[in-house]
Amino acid sequence: MGVATDCLTNFSKLLVCRLYCCWQLKRLLKGYEHIVKQVQQINNVYILRLEVALKNQPGCHTMPPPQYYSQLITEIESLGWDKLLYINTDFCTLKLKADDSAGRQHTITVALKPKYPIEAPECSADLPVPLVITWSPQSTLASIHSQFLLLVEALAEFWAVLDEIDKHTWVLEPEKPTRADSMRRIAIGNNVSIKVQIDPRHPKMLPECCLLGAEHMVTPLRNKLNANMHLWNPDCSILQNMRDVMEIEFPSPATHEKSSFSMECGICYSYRLDSAIPDQVCNDPRCGQPFHQACLYEWLRGLPTSRQSFNIVFGECPYCSKPITVKMAIPKP
Repeated sequence: MGVATDCLTNFSKLLVCRLYCCWQLKRLLKGYEHIVKQVQQINNVYILRLEVALKNQPGCHTMPPPQYYSQLITEIESLGWDKLLYINTDFCTLKLKADDSAGRQHTITVALKPKYPIEAPECSADLPVPLVITWSPQSTLASIHSQFLLLVEALAEFWAVLDEIDKHTWVLEPEKPTRADSMRRIAIGNNVSIKVQIDPRHPKMLPECCLLGAEHMVTPLRNKLNANMHLWNPDCSILQNMRDVMEIEFPSPATHEKSSFSMECGICYSYRLDSAIPDQVCNDPRCGQPFHQACLYEWLRGLPTSRQSFNIVFGECPYCSKPITVKMAIPKP
């Protein structure tokens, strides 16, 4: 069934194709045009018979009519071939590009249905907000592209904020951020970082902040953040506000090596574990050893002296034996 469907798809493409060749081949084919037409007629009969046979099979998917392909080509020409990044061999999945005012390139994937444009296509893109495309039977690819472009322009300030953070700080997580990621974990010092969750609709407002590290390092920063929160200026960038509010300078690629902040876990001796990096630190200033949450949880759970209260496990640091706690590791879905 699958092979027959592939054959039908491949042969049907010949119905809308033209033969292009060099002048030498044209000269050779002169006088044989009727043979080429006969081959096409035979192909059409074969397609008709195959389509009838496939329609009698359960679960058969009807191929789009010829008007589907002609309309699709017309819409692409109207939109501009320069905006088409990809189209699959079945002419049902396209990728269109849109450049925002800052020159960032964004891509929207459009999956067309056999009854397009009566059936609305499925659209997806790398965005931090839901992609909502308004559709009617009179809509075209150009209307999808224009709506997508309006949306990426509305998010331009959000991406500008993140681009500044990515350029001027050491971002620990995510390792390879996408345009949909609105969280950044930024290095402040050795085993000290801040996780910020930025609102895509209000990118310069005070974000959700979570300081990570040993308590003796984190507590002064948290106190400054709470005391100076009223100084937050929405007209300034998030990075500049965090500098002013916490009264710090963030390590940057121009001043520090990232290896200074990539401390290995004291249990598994690796930096990344299933994309996670060490985010638990021994609070003893003389130790400060970092651990992955999952590693520390498994370690403490295996000790006979450890105890658990609700979702927190209490035990001793594997290195200095000072008290240490960790939240129960939640398995990823």
